[in-house]
Amino acid sequence: MLDNLSISHLSIIWMGVALSYVVFGIAGFGTALVASPLLAHFMPISHIVPLLALLDFFAASANLMRDGRKAEVSELKRLVPLMLIGSGIGALILLLTKPDVLLLLLGIFVIGYSIYSLSGYKPVSKFGPVLSLPFGLVGGIFSALFGSGGFIYAIYLQNRLDCKEHIRVTQTTLIGLSILTRLVIFLVAGVYADVNLLLLATLLVPSMLAGNWLSWHITLRLSREQFVKLVNVVVVIFVSGGFLLARYFS
Repeated sequence: MLDNLSISHLSIIWMGVALSYVVFGIAGFGTALVASPLLAHFMPISHIVPLLALLDFFAASANLMRDGRKAEVSELKRLVPLMLIGSGIGALILLLTKPDVLLLLLGIFVIGYSIYSLSGYKPVSKFGPVLSLPFGLVGGIFSALFGSGGFIYAIYLQNRLDCKEHIRVTQTTLIGLSILTRLVIFLVAGVYADVNLLLLATLLVPSMLAGNWLSWHITLRLSREQFVKLVNVVVVIFVSGGFLLARYFS
């Protein structure tokens, strides 16, 4: 995989990954939503998710160690077992599905999320605990299949908890545990036996660090909501998702 990438390709990938971690640093999720459509032009999706899982692990581990004890334990008890089951299902789909089908699914997934995010839709009433079942399972499937289930957990938690700090910490903890689950699944499946994948991840670590650093400076000028909407409009809908669907149908 690494042998087939030119210097110009690596530069584009490096900048795309940096941008994705700017989004991660501000929104708390979204790495795969931004990076996966770009990386899909250079490598199979079955390699992209394990690659981003490695980088996400290092980006999220500090937050998990710092804030994990402040999370809403009752919600974690509901969601984590379902997330584990969903992650197993998503990993099987990822490893067994044809690459062209995954390309189509990723394009639909990215555009669908962006439309939802831009719609500003908010449920009238709070969610009941029973909704942890679909949200936990779907979040786990999306996490393993596309590398991004964080927004699923965000939708659920925002309509369950009142305190923004509890929402943020619980979401961060879920994402950290989800990343760890993906790592274990891919490790057991032998995905990380690919030395080229590990070398590429090592090359992209500075990109991840640069994106996290830049996110601190952007937050001084834009609110989280303004920035996420900007990313959805410019990057996801008009660039990422559209290009993926055009590539699939061509």
